[in-house]
Amino acid sequence: MTQNAHIPIATPAPSAPTSAAANPAPGSTPDAEPRVDNSFNIPLRTLRLRDPLCWLVAGWRDFQRAPLIGLFYGLCFMLMGWAILGVFKHAPIYTLALSAGFLLVGPFLCLGLYHVSMRLEMGEKPSLIDSLFAWNRRLSQIAIFGGVLLILEMIWGRAALIVFAVSFDGMPDFAGSIVKLVDPQNVSFIIVYLAVGAVFAGLIYAISVISIPMLLAREADAVTAGLTSLRLVLSQPGVMLVWGFLITVAVVLALLPWFAGLLIVGPVIGHASWHAYRAAVLG
Repeated sequence: MTQNAHIPIATPAPSAPTSAAANPAPGSTPDAEPRVDNSFNIPLRTLRLRDPLCWLVAGWRDFQRAPLIGLFYGLCFMLMGWAILGVFKHAPIYTLALSAGFLLVGPFLCLGLYHVSMRLEMGEKPSLIDSLFAWNRRLSQIAIFGGVLLILEMIWGRAALIVFAVSFDGMPDFAGSIVKLVDPQNVSFIIVYLAVGAVFAGLIYAISVISIPMLLAREADAVTAGLTSLRLVLSQPGVMLVWGFLITVAVVLALLPWFAGLLIVGPVIGHASWHAYRAAVLG
């Protein structure tokens, strides 16, 4: 037994996985931990221009499968719209910035809807209570990302006030009339305001379009989620512009009848945004 212990014993050729483990890639070890997500190693799918329409269709299907939950969130959106109208009556100069912020915090308001779509995708029955506490799964990272968006929104609001002050030599009193705000005599103000808004809106959209669903679905940090979203927008600008355009048009049309359209449009877009993430990001 002792002598045989030192006699080499022929062994079968290792299989492909064993060979890979025996010859690790440069910079790795056989016992290394699984690779952690970062904004450069998360693969993205190539999207088609018609894909945003498919996401809306999928969002509508999810809404039909959990209509009461969707209507709850839609009601929240509608009540927030009424709150904006209340602000407009007393402080119209803040209304545009507040309205823009309302549209841009949509990913956070839709977090519960993302959770519902994720449950439906897994073949499980979603519940309103679970959706309301979906943020608790990744509280720290969601809070960090929310803080970044809040800072950008505050800067945007301050820039809007500066544009008002410079264009009108002080803060004008529009007496609650949006018609006076867009008077042709104020064309220079309109151009500058829209240009400033476009810069901030484009930046916030680019870093948030798939970030919150990603934070909910996988172990990624806030920076990784934001940079991955930005990488998607920069690498496939045509598709993401179409998606942003569809969201904007749908929300604006939903605002017209006293925000009542948000009862349906809000949750459908929330569900559709989950499907946008699932279509764009592999894994």
